[in-house]
Amino acid sequence: MKPVAWITGAGGLVGSYLVRTASRWAPAWDVRGLTRQDVDLTDEAAVRRLWQEHQPAAVIHCAAISRPAVCEQNPELARQVNVEATTHLALLASEVPLLFFSSDQVFDGRQGRYVETDRINPINRYGETKAVAEEFVLSNPRHTVIRLALTAGTSATGDRSFVEDMRRSVAANLGLILFTDEFRSPVPAGVVARAVWELIAQKHSGLYHLGGTERLSRMEIGEALATWYPELASRLQPGLVAAYPGPPRPPDLSMRCEKLQRLLPFPIPGFRSWLMNRTTVGIDVWDYPLT
Repeated sequence: MKPVAWITGAGGLVGSYLVRTASRWAPAWDVRGLTRQDVDLTDEAAVRRLWQEHQPAAVIHCAAISRPAVCEQNPELARQVNVEATTHLALLASEVPLLFFSSDQVFDGRQGRYVETDRINPINRYGETKAVAEEFVLSNPRHTVIRLALTAGTSATGDRSFVEDMRRSVAANLGLILFTDEFRSPVPAGVVARAVWELIAQKHSGLYHLGGTERLSRMEIGEALATWYPELASRLQPGLVAAYPGPPRPPDLSMRCEKLQRLLPFPIPGFRSWLMNRTTVGIDVWDYPLT
């Protein structure tokens, strides 16, 4: 029998890509994607019962309250899901590999081009919850934390990625105000999925950054997307972070990923170069190619 691998948050963006690419990149595993309908991760007794039933040999923990605005509005829920549920899973998985997705939001954005050894200093509740959770996860040498950059992809529900958010705004006849002074390292979801399966196969643990190789402003990201989604082009409007009325936004969360790149048999791409090299024939634009 194949060993069981849990993927929490299987209904989300990254979790769904991990599930659907498992047959390609992780054929040795019996992959079981868990959604909210399968188990409430904040119900420790229910999670423990399911653990005893499945006896997973690895856990990829994607589930989270990942929208900063929601974390600001409901900090207790953010703590329960992002910290307490993660801590409980890490304890259950104390003897097996666990890979936890943290975020570039653990940084304050004053520096940019962050590496794994740089000091963290979150400035919003989402980043704070991720920082607390990753410290606990990394206390076990079997476990892994990936600080994930802004991730592009398409989901079954159509509302799990920034690409989908932008397209829905345009469909609702809304303008797109994109900051020219906020920088990220966007990465396709298919690249994330393949990199994770490589880490699981190689049995590497520790802390890694995963983002694209290009540092792009929000406006540059929008302009790149307009080459694939022409309906965006006429809606792009430049803006500044200083004028944003919502939760605090770190201005530069670009990351360097050389540590992870050394372990991977494929190059982590830049966002614009990825889009330039896509074709429309038989492949999700955000999925990793078979070759």
